[in-house]
Amino acid sequence: MTRITHRPCPFRESEMLRQGGIHPVLARLFASRGLTDPKDLSSDLSALILPSGLLHIDAAAVFLADAIAASKRMVIVADYDCDGATACAVALRGLRAMGANVDFIVPNRFEYGYGLTPEIVALTAREKAPDIILTVDNGIASIEGVEEAKRRGIEVVVTDHHLPGDRLPDARVIVNPNQPACGFPSKNLAGVGVVFYVLLALRAELRRRGVFDAQTQPKLDSLLDLVALGTVADVVKLDTNNRILVAQGLKRMRAGRMHAGVAALFRVAGRQARCATPFDLGFALGPRLNAAGRLEDMSLGIECLVTDDEGRAWALAQQLNEINLKRREIEAEMQDAALLHLDDFQPSRSSTICVFDDAWHQGVIGIVASRLKEKFYRPTITFAPAGDGWIKGSGRSIAGFHLRDALDLVSKRAPSLIDKFGGHAMAAGLSIRADAFEAFSQAFEAVGQAWLTEQQLERVIETDGPLEDAYFTTQFIELMDGIVWGQGFAPPVFCDEFRVVSQRILKDKHLKLLLERNGARYDAIWFGRTDALGERARVAFRLDANEYNGTTRVQLLVEHAEPA
Repeated sequence: MTRITHRPCPFRESEMLRQGGIHPVLARLFASRGLTDPKDLSSDLSALILPSGLLHIDAAAVFLADAIAASKRMVIVADYDCDGATACAVALRGLRAMGANVDFIVPNRFEYGYGLTPEIVALTAREKAPDIILTVDNGIASIEGVEEAKRRGIEVVVTDHHLPGDRLPDARVIVNPNQPACGFPSKNLAGVGVVFYVLLALRAELRRRGVFDAQTQPKLDSLLDLVALGTVADVVKLDTNNRILVAQGLKRMRAGRMHAGVAALFRVAGRQARCATPFDLGFALGPRLNAAGRLEDMSLGIECLVTDDEGRAWALAQQLNEINLKRREIEAEMQDAALLHLDDFQPSRSSTICVFDDAWHQGVIGIVASRLKEKFYRPTITFAPAGDGWIKGSGRSIAGFHLRDALDLVSKRAPSLIDKFGGHAMAAGLSIRADAFEAFSQAFEAVGQAWLTEQQLERVIETDGPLEDAYFTTQFIELMDGIVWGQGFAPPVFCDEFRVVSQRILKDKHLKLLLERNGARYDAIWFGRTDALGERARVAFRLDANEYNGTTRVQLLVEHAEPA
C-alpha cells in the first residue's frame, strides 16, 4: 500500500525565512525540512565545522606529519565502493601534495573480504612493504587485521565513518565521527569526508611546522569534486555540513574545474557537467564507479580518479561503463529469479524478505535487495554463494528499522547463526553458513514482527503540498536546481488534484499523461507504470525541465497518483 501525505510546515519558521529574503516556496520547503536559520543555507567553505571537533584528528595530523618528515612508506587500503574509491583518490592526491611517499591497494572483495582483514595485511606487506597503513572508509571493525599489522611492525591509522562494534581495533589513531566520545556535531560525514578532514588537519600541522605557508600550501579545495561524488553516492544524510561539501564540489564541476576522471565519467554517462546535480552523482557517475568494485576490482575506478591524463581517464571511464552495462544485465537476470522465488510471497504475512539463489553474483546482491525493498517495501536481505558452504548477504532497509541493530539482535539471540556482520541503519552485510539460511530467515522475521507496525510497512510518499500556478516555470526549476537536495534533505515533491485529459503507454512501460488544473495543461510521465488513471487524480510529482528539439518545457514526473 502507498499513501500520499503532506509534510508539515511550521508557519513561523517559514515566515522568518521568507522575511529573510528567501523565495516564498523555498522558505516553505526549507522550514518543513527542519531548516530555520538562513545561515544554515550558506554553502561557503568558511561555514564548515572545524576539523578540531573530530576526536584524535590532531594526533592523526601529528603522526602523519612525522611520517612524512621521516619519509615513511604509506599504503592506503580502501573500500571497494564509490565512497571508498573517492576517499582513496582524495587521500592519495592530498598526501602526495604534502610530500608523502604513498601508494594504495584495493583488495579483491571476493578473495579477501571486507575491511582490513589479516589476509589483506599479509598481501599489503608482501606487495608494498609499508611502514604505515591508512584505511579509508573501512577499518573500524578490523580488530584482527590491525593486530596482524602490529605483529608485522606496521602502524595503522583508521579513518572511517561506519558504526563501531563493542570493541575498537587497537590502531595507532582512529578518526571516525561515530566512535564513542567523539563530539563532532555532524555524525554524517562519508568516508571521503572524514579523510578530507584529516588532510585539512595535516595541512594545518605542516603550516605550524613551517613546511608551508598560506601561499605555498596545497589547495585542498581542488579535491572537492571527489568529496562531493563520494558523499552523494554513499547516500549519507546531507546535513548542513555535507551540503556545503557537495555544493562546493558541484560548483567546481559546473565551472569545468574537475579532475580528468570525473569529467570522463560525466561524458561517458551522457550527462552535462556544466549543469551537474546531486542526481547525476548518485545515479550516473556513482553506479559506474561502483560497478568495478561489484564485478571486478575497484582499482580501475581509483585509477580513473587519480590519473591526470585525459586520454587515460577516458579509456578507463569507457571500461567502467562497459562493466556497468554487464552489471545491469546480471542484475536484471537476478531480479527475475528473485521474483520467481517470491512468487507466493504474501506481504500481509511477512514483515521482512530473505532470498538466496546459488547462481547469484555476490557483487550485485545489494542492488537486487534494494530493488526488492522498493517493490515490496520490506527490509530485504539477498544472499549469494561465497564458497566452502558459506553464503553472503546484503541487506537494505526501510525507515524505522535499523538493519545493523536487527542483525546484532539476531546474533545475540542465536550466537552461532551469523559469522560476521556490519553496516548502517539502512544497509548492512553479513555471512552465514548456507545450511543456516532458513533458521536465519526465521530469526530475522521474528525481529521484523517485533519491531515493525502495520503503519511502518506502508510506503508513504511525503509531499510538500500544492504548488502555486505561477511557479510551474523553468525559472523556478533553475532556482530549485541551485539547492543541494538528497538523502535527509528530500528533493521537493508537490501534490495536487488534476483532471486527466489524455493518457497513453510509452515504450510498453511508461504512462504518458496530459494533466489539467485551473485551465493550465501540463505534460506528465509516470515511469514504470502502465495501469491507466481515472479522470480525476491526486498526483504527487516532481518538476522537470524537459528539453526537446531545442525548446525546454516543464513536465511533471509522477511519483504516485491515486483517484481524487
